[in-house]
Amino acid sequence: MEKPHSPSRAEIEYAASLLRAGRLVAFPTETVYGLGANALDELAVRRIFEAKSRPNTSPIIVHVSSVEMAQTVVAEWPETAQLLAQKFWPGPLTLVLKKQPAISSIVTAGLDTVGVRMPSHPVALALIEAAQLPVAAPSANRFTQLSPTTAAHVGEGLGNLIDHILDGGPCTVGIESTVLSLAEGAQIVLRPGGVSRSQIAEVIGPVQVRTEAADEAHPAPGMHPRHYSPRTKLLLVRDGNVPREGIGGYVQLRTPPEQGVREVVEMPRDAAGYAADLYRVLHDLDARGYDWIAVEVPEELAEWEAVRDRLRRAADK
Repeated sequence: MEKPHSPSRAEIEYAASLLRAGRLVAFPTETVYGLGANALDELAVRRIFEAKSRPNTSPIIVHVSSVEMAQTVVAEWPETAQLLAQKFWPGPLTLVLKKQPAISSIVTAGLDTVGVRMPSHPVALALIEAAQLPVAAPSANRFTQLSPTTAAHVGEGLGNLIDHILDGGPCTVGIESTVLSLAEGAQIVLRPGGVSRSQIAEVIGPVQVRTEAADEAHPAPGMHPRHYSPRTKLLLVRDGNVPREGIGGYVQLRTPPEQGVREVVEMPRDAAGYAADLYRVLHDLDARGYDWIAVEVPEELAEWEAVRDRLRRAADK
């Protein structure tokens, strides 16, 4: 794990000035690094889509530094939103609600709803506070590719396509936020993530799940069938049954590979620890030039839902 890094106040102020000027700034959150632009500046948000080669059917989450700022982004703030914000904000939970007219349709993929969250990373909060505006920010990588959990990952993936990378050290949660729709009285998990369904249900009661999207605008980011993918072919395997042809790396949870592989990475056996390491490990193996990466499939337990979702979308079908 990389050592924590804390940018200076001057660097944060510089990054905030870039956001106010319509430029793109990559910044750390507790989940993954985001590629930020002024959420109220349509031209700036369009630059995100261009840099990422992101289709306009995929909406962008808006990041805020307070509930009060969130309420300037959404047109409604039901009691369920207040209860969830009190429990999980700042943190890895995105709430989807009806949007304010000030939020351009480019941010929301043409939908009348917007996803909003307050990240818990101190650098992210300091940046939004310094900019004094909501920040639209998907993950700071090319569309469908591995999400970045370090500043180095951002540089490798986007290079000179963005204006500044604010280095805040490695991300601690490691996978994207849970996205929960509360629009029109719904309680639907659109993307599993850092807050589990059971945790949400303890606060607002039962929730439904929808993790697939039609061809039109997606109600949440991360619903594309193929996503979070390394360049190297990723295979999901059981019982250590790795391919017999080619050279690869093996991501081990409990079972060693049946035959020799070039590299074995043993992962934490708890879901949170595994999630925190997952993208970093896949980035490392992706850089080796292997023929494949084989990942041992986690058990179908509730706490592994978000990890299994990322692996399923990343894998070669």
